[in-house]
Amino acid sequence: MADHAVSSDPAVQAQLDRLAALSPGRDILGLERIRALLDRLGNPERSLPPVFHVAGTNGKGSTCAYLRAALEAAGHSVHVYTSPHLVRFNERIRIAGQLIDDATLAALLAEVLDIAGDISPSFFEVTTAAAFLAFARAPADACIIEVGLGGRLDATNIIARPAICGIAQLGIDHQAFLGDRIEDIAAEKAGIAKPGVPIVTQHYPAPVANRIGEVVRAAGAPWLAKGGQWDSVAYQGRIHYRDEAGKLDLPLPRLPGQHQTQNAALAIAMLRHQQAVPVPVSALRAAMGWAEWPARLQHLATGTLVDRLPPGSDLWLDGGHNPAAARVIADFFRGKVPAGRPFHIILGLLENKDPLGFLKPFAGRTATVHTVPVPGHAHHLPAALAAAARSTGLGAMTAADPIDAIAWIARHADRARPPVVLIAGSLYLAGSVLAANGTPPT
Repeated sequence: MADHAVSSDPAVQAQLDRLAALSPGRDILGLERIRALLDRLGNPERSLPPVFHVAGTNGKGSTCAYLRAALEAAGHSVHVYTSPHLVRFNERIRIAGQLIDDATLAALLAEVLDIAGDISPSFFEVTTAAAFLAFARAPADACIIEVGLGGRLDATNIIARPAICGIAQLGIDHQAFLGDRIEDIAAEKAGIAKPGVPIVTQHYPAPVANRIGEVVRAAGAPWLAKGGQWDSVAYQGRIHYRDEAGKLDLPLPRLPGQHQTQNAALAIAMLRHQQAVPVPVSALRAAMGWAEWPARLQHLATGTLVDRLPPGSDLWLDGGHNPAAARVIADFFRGKVPAGRPFHIILGLLENKDPLGFLKPFAGRTATVHTVPVPGHAHHLPAALAAAARSTGLGAMTAADPIDAIAWIARHADRARPPVVLIAGSLYLAGSVLAANGTPPT
């Protein structure tokens, strides 16, 4: 699956064009190329601040957001590497709290590409090398690294000794690379385990947990699973967390969705079970309100697209694209659509995603699905996606793009019952929506 990036900055775009011509244009897992690339660059990965390494199918990005919020609330400067970007390529690399500027990004990409030649690195490998160069050259107290795809063979797994590792929720995704069985996917994610480095995980069903245990034990890593050395539960409007160091009573996360309490708790457990960077309880409390993660159940309160809907409408955005994410989204909207208010889902999915798996959690709802393409990416045709929606009992129609779908919704809206609108199915689609709405990530 090719990655895509464009920039309004000519110098950055020139390097992205070089990258598109050089790299294979698809995900190729393995550590040989990134190792060779970093060797030529002087091994910047060996000079990073303490690394928090996070894998998972869903929730890893949100976990990184809570880690960053807590570390910054504690007064620490933090480098962050995440993927994909939503609107600007620069979103992938945050240097000591700030998105990388165009001049620095262009220079780093050029430096990596100038020596890449016969290595033929992938898009993600070049991006990873550039990020590590940036992080090694700028002072910071901590470094948060999100796994790109899988774990064991992901380019970020070249880091030999992180401060701590974490695995968020697991599900079926990227089967072409990770396998069709959840146990196999779990083993790939657990491949980030390192000798002597604690790895903190959520609680998983026994077959999945057993497979993770095998991989972690083979690596020689201490395994800290939820329900064992640490645990958390949300009730009475609070997160109640406990581990061997004591109990915490924390506010619920500001980010919406019950699943966010799990992501926040994983970040808390990671911070509490590492020794490299001190984080007081006060910072953990602050992080619950500070953390931001765009396009994950994001309520768009202002912007160009919001203004096209009738007053009182609610516009939500989520880049979730697999069945596990769809279940979380569907559960959330059961409590967000009052009786009598129309519910519309604007949906675009890449062609390697499972349409029925995504749509089934919404079956039985009174909702209208507006299917759209995902520009610049191989995607399910809107007509076929609409047919899949109808097969689950949902009403469906095609639209040229989210703007076209919103215009239809606005024309047919009852002003006395303003609609609830969800745009979902792809982070690439979510990025185009944030750009069109005039609310890109900052």
